[in-house]
Amino acid sequence: MNDRYIDRADEREDIFAQFNAALKTDDPRERLDRYVKAWLVFVPKIFPVASDLIRLRATDADAAAAWEDRMGDLLGCFRNLAESLAADGALAEGWSAPRAADYLWAACSVQAWGLLVKERGWSQAATSKTIRAAVARVLLA
Repeated sequence: MNDRYIDRADEREDIFAQFNAALKTDDPRERLDRYVKAWLVFVPKIFPVASDLIRLRATDADAAAAWEDRMGDLLGCFRNLAESLAADGALAEGWSAPRAADYLWAACSVQAWGLLVKERGWSQAATSKTIRAAVARVLLA
């Protein structure tokens, strides 16, 4: 499995620039929505390769390393978002920035998207709308 393909997808789609632009949004609710929406637009573009990495990681050390690298980056991005929400006092009671980042990482995962879109037949638009609304309801004060 060639993890350069994944790196190129990141660069080609400029996902990190989109995350950084979303972080500059003043309103915490809009910031969260823009950030998660950018990710959920990106997921279908990487889904075939990501699915292969998920499937192969148990038996292929290179696939496991590539997956862990990408997910580490994504978790770091969600940590930046959660810390910005915490700094604005926007997280709901009981949420810390690290736990909010973990929740975002899981709720917005390639696997969650795949279950809804590929397994249950939801549209990409309905999946994005539902996940974005759910994370806002759960995380924001």
